[in-house]
Amino acid sequence: MGNRTVPDYAAAYRAFRIEDAMAMLAGDLRGGVNACVECCDRHCGQNRLALRCIAADGSLTEYSFEQLRDLSAKAANLMRDKGVRPGDVVAGLLPRTVDLVAVILGAWRLGAVYQPLFTAFGPKAIEHRLMTSGARLVVTNIANRAKLDAIADCPLVATVDGGGGLPQDVDFRAGMAAASADFAPVMRQADDLFMMMSTSGTTGLPKGVPVPLQALLAFGTYMRDAIDLRADDVFWNIADPGWAYGLYYAICGPLLLGCTTTLYEGGFSAESTCRLIERLGVTNLAGSPTAFRLLIAAGPQAVAPIKGQLRAVSSAGEPLNPEILRWFAAHLAVPIHDHYGQTEMGMCVNNHHGLAHPVREGSSGVPMPGYRIAVLGDDDTELPPNRPGVLAIDLRNSPLMWFSGYLGKPRLTTRYYRTGDSVELEPDGSVSFIGRSDDVITSSGYRIGPFDVESALIEHPAVIEAAVIGVPDPERTEIVKAFVVLAKGAAPSEALAEELQAHVKKRLSAHAYPRLVEFTTELPKTPSGKIQRFLLRNAEIQKQEAAHAAQR
Repeated sequence: MGNRTVPDYAAAYRAFRIEDAMAMLAGDLRGGVNACVECCDRHCGQNRLALRCIAADGSLTEYSFEQLRDLSAKAANLMRDKGVRPGDVVAGLLPRTVDLVAVILGAWRLGAVYQPLFTAFGPKAIEHRLMTSGARLVVTNIANRAKLDAIADCPLVATVDGGGGLPQDVDFRAGMAAASADFAPVMRQADDLFMMMSTSGTTGLPKGVPVPLQALLAFGTYMRDAIDLRADDVFWNIADPGWAYGLYYAICGPLLLGCTTTLYEGGFSAESTCRLIERLGVTNLAGSPTAFRLLIAAGPQAVAPIKGQLRAVSSAGEPLNPEILRWFAAHLAVPIHDHYGQTEMGMCVNNHHGLAHPVREGSSGVPMPGYRIAVLGDDDTELPPNRPGVLAIDLRNSPLMWFSGYLGKPRLTTRYYRTGDSVELEPDGSVSFIGRSDDVITSSGYRIGPFDVESALIEHPAVIEAAVIGVPDPERTEIVKAFVVLAKGAAPSEALAEELQAHVKKRLSAHAYPRLVEFTTELPKTPSGKIQRFLLRNAEIQKQEAAHAAQR
């Protein structure tokens, strides 16, 4: 792909102007814009491939931007015929297929709002999201149709399996076949919505996150500066579009830049991932640390055929342990960079592939151009470097920040948006992640970030995954407990637990080592792969309460 000069980060950050970001769009956020035009129509007539779909059986089908434009028009006509209007919500409960892309683009073409429903959700999770959004239509397949049966006030359902749904369901494919491929895109304004997301719900019921069209500017900036997506890249974001990182940056982001994206219908495994990277010639890969740890677990031999093929790898969703960086450098010969963001704002702190700046091991990166971040104390005072606090977005000086408040809640009126994540600002301007504010452990006066302890544990060859929590203790306030998933060939034992404790003491510090080690076969996670430490913590508290009750 050749070498090129990578722009300097500091210069790009200083030079950022919102007017320049707006210039990446064909439409005008102030005068009229349509997400389907931005992600599809404007790239037609240039002989560009838009989408690679790999079915579960391995068969590959490719789609041009022209084909996606026609599918989106047919879907928009079908939706309008069924009563969907601009501003209405259309939900998709679908696997990673072209049907999913047609529904998303069709909703946007109509000026409607797309709501993702992850296919692993059960009825309760689906019902809450549909109730929150007030969706007018749900498009699904037969494999997921039964989940909608018991949902109160379920909206109209369309099934993509050719009449295999209930009698009252819309036959999506038959409707698409009969629909016209002409549909004039409905122009909208910057504050109009085009996505309706939900928080992951790790600390309570998910909240609705409205995504306005102005977010296109932030999504495009991330794909250009952090992902460094180039026209000649073969790009694959393995994240599921049922979640923010997949929808924002596997569907919207690459298509917005006129680049080809990839969807794989099958389940994730190290073997299938390596096979598809080699087969498709993937050069630019994005995903989560959970997926990348599974590649490491498969071993160097499994990835040997693709060593040197990848140009850039990006990671988001959970902090990237330093051991993963070193392993990817050694066995895949590729830089893997940590990126930080939230459903509420997309990505905002990154180790950018497309901008030149020092990348410090263990750092989440530096603010993306268009954002100003701050580390706040309890009184909203901005803290200097090396003082732990809460990461916040300065709303007065972050022109790309699009989140303005949760659905049904008051708009943000404060100067700062607090992320709830504990970090430290380093002297060089980079951000070091400590943990969720409610995950930070206080032991004998020390504040211990679970991420640091987990990273130290994962460096041990016997460990694949680890989750660290604070367990209430009458003497120390809390003590550190580690839940450890072992690699193949490693067996749980008291001796191994002591070895891991000694390893953390040596690698990290004496006060941060896990005084308790529990071996487990899996860790509780959200469907998007984030470790749910609060479930482990709650279970430990319940155990202690039960033990105290038994003693009374």
